[in-house]
Amino acid sequence: MRNLIVTTAVIALVASGCAGEDGDPVQTGPGVTDTTISLGVLTDLTGPFSATSLLRIKGYELFFGELNGRGGICGRKVELKQEDHGYDVNRALDGYFALEPEVLGFVDVTGAPMTEAIEPDLMQTRALAAPASWSASLLGNPHMVVVGTTYDLDVINGLDHLKRTGVIAPGDTVGHVHVDSDYGRNALEGSEFAAGHWGMRLVSRSVAETADVSAQIAELRAAGAKAVFLSTSPQQTALAVATSENLGWKVPFLVNAVGYDPLILESPAAGAVAERLLVVSPIAPFATDAPGPRDVAAAFGEKFPDVEPTGSVDHGYVIGVAFAAILEKACAERDLTRDGVLRAFADTNAVDTRGLTGQLRFSLAGRPSSTQSYVARPDPATPGGLAVVADLFESDLVALKGTRAR
Repeated sequence: MRNLIVTTAVIALVASGCAGEDGDPVQTGPGVTDTTISLGVLTDLTGPFSATSLLRIKGYELFFGELNGRGGICGRKVELKQEDHGYDVNRALDGYFALEPEVLGFVDVTGAPMTEAIEPDLMQTRALAAPASWSASLLGNPHMVVVGTTYDLDVINGLDHLKRTGVIAPGDTVGHVHVDSDYGRNALEGSEFAAGHWGMRLVSRSVAETADVSAQIAELRAAGAKAVFLSTSPQQTALAVATSENLGWKVPFLVNAVGYDPLILESPAAGAVAERLLVVSPIAPFATDAPGPRDVAAAFGEKFPDVEPTGSVDHGYVIGVAFAAILEKACAERDLTRDGVLRAFADTNAVDTRGLTGQLRFSLAGRPSSTQSYVARPDPATPGGLAVVADLFESDLVALKGTRAR
């Protein structure tokens, strides 16, 4: 099995143990000993996102196992310490305060409410965290590592794919059903921006996170939408497509990656989903034909032969790639304190993920680390449940949106 290579520079640092030319000792802080670096995982192992979280953790284990096999970081092995919050904010706070003194930073914080709850203390304790989210609202926070394209830019890229393939055109009506949350509202920014620039009519509908979306789909059909973007939960995604099928409305659907779960392919909506849904993602689907995803798939099959994979494995793996690149830069500066890691984060550029995401750059404050997306279609015959139909790309509108203040 081949180990994945983050960058040539990273391998060189690992091989040397991050030793400075003058042999200066490494400054350390919480979570760092002479032999280990501890990182926190504050996640949902028993709640509604447990399936996704468990596979993302497999991605972390895969990456850090390979990294430790190469010598770790600064001559130290990386270990993960985790707490389960079951998607409960109070449990998340208890878990966070149990982990915080023991770790250098958090490689995972699952759930927008949990991220919001711990954010003030992260600022006080100077810890770095990677939320399992792509919300643009996190970009201005110097403690948050958002790995990949934000929800709004994924929406723009997805709609651009439909426009380039002739599905929608200027003057058309497009629909957008979004949950009333940070995720949904940020995604809506993308469709509003695209519709405004392309002269399209946007009809949007906001729903609660657990609401029935049947009425909203019927309204979009009545409005004459040529395509519908969904920024919903996986259950709502399946219901939306099933509703359109029952109405005899053969409209194409797009959905943000968090709104899709391969288990949808085991639901009554499976046929319609496979025919008319496209998933827009900042992270490579599991079966993507690119060097990074290919090697992750091979390594995962060897290490976890009895586990059914999804793109969550690649998500966890690439967060590990990003976090390690930041820690390597801190190691090169001989400073593995929390402040040293924050400085390294702000100075980290050109992290080559070999197709797991677009190239990552964290040094531009307030900007996404990547602006490229994949488009894939649900396919039960493809490992991970998604077959790529468009490799990483960026709409011209994404660059334009980036020049404007949010």
